[in-house]
Amino acid sequence: MSAVSIRKEDIKTIMKNDQTITTPSSQLPQARPAAVARPGVFAQKSRAFFQWLLPPIFGLGLLIVVWALISYQSPNLPGPVSTWHAATELFSDPFYVNDINDQGIGWNILASLERVALGFGLAALIGIPLGFIIGRFQFMSRMAAPVIGILRPVSPLAWLPIGLLVFKAANPAAIWVIFISAIWPMIINTAVGVSKVPQDYMNVAKVLNLSEWKIVTKILFPFVLPYMMTGVRLSIGVAWLVIVAAEMLTGGVGIGFWVWDEWNNLNVEHIIIAIFVVGIVGLLLEVALTSLAKRFSYE
Repeated sequence: MSAVSIRKEDIKTIMKNDQTITTPSSQLPQARPAAVARPGVFAQKSRAFFQWLLPPIFGLGLLIVVWALISYQSPNLPGPVSTWHAATELFSDPFYVNDINDQGIGWNILASLERVALGFGLAALIGIPLGFIIGRFQFMSRMAAPVIGILRPVSPLAWLPIGLLVFKAANPAAIWVIFISAIWPMIINTAVGVSKVPQDYMNVAKVLNLSEWKIVTKILFPFVLPYMMTGVRLSIGVAWLVIVAAEMLTGGVGIGFWVWDEWNNLNVEHIIIAIFVVGIVGLLLEVALTSLAKRFSYE
C-alpha cells in the first residue's frame, strides 16, 4: 500500500468535517442571550427615595445659604444659627401662660387654627350649596355673576372694618374676614363642576323622572366632587393666609398678634420663627387636603 493511501475512516472524518463547515449558520442552534442584570427591589426603592428627598433638601439648603449671606451683609437681620438657638428655647415650653397677652407660641397657633376652622367651616357650609345652585340654574348663574365679579377681588382686610362695625368684637370680625375670603373659591369651583356635567347624564335623569334631590346626590355630587375638593384646597390656603394679617389688626391670642407683639419688642428672631411656623402649618394643611383630593378622579 502506498504512502498516500487513506483509510476509509479518515475519509469519513474529512467528509464529516466538510459538512460541519458548510452547514449554514441559520441552521445552527442559536445561543440564548445573557440575562440582563436588574437592580433589586431595595435598590429601586432607595433610588426613588433619594430622588424624592434630595431636591427639597437642596432647595432648603440654598434658602439657608442665601439667608446667611443676607444676614452677613445686614447685621440687624439674625442669621440661621442665632434663629435656631432662639427656636430651640422658644419651643422648649410652647404652652406657657403668664397672662392673657403673654402666652406660648403653641397657644397662639391653636387659637389661629380655631378661627380658621370656624371661618372656613362656615364658608364651606354656605359656599358649596351656593355653587351647586349657581351651576345648576342658568338664571342664578347670571344673577350671581356680577355680584361675585365685584366682591371677589376686594382685599380681605377691607372687610375687617365691616366686621368690627357689625359684630362689635375683634374675634368675630377675624372669623368674618376668613369666611368672606374663603367662600369664593368654593363657590366658583363647585359651580364650574356642575356646569361641566355631561348633558347625557341630565337627559337620563329626565327620562327616569328623577327628583331634584336624586339628581344632586346621584349625578351631580359624584361628578362635581373633584372640582369641589379643588375649591376647598384653595380656600384653606386663603384662610390661613388671611388670618395672620387679620390678627395683626384685631389683637388677642393668635399667631398674627404674636408676630406683631414680637415686632414691638424688636425680637426679630421670633418674627423669623413665626414666618417659618406659618409656612409649615400652611403647607401641612395644603398637603392634607391635596392628598384627600387625589382620592377622587374626574371620571
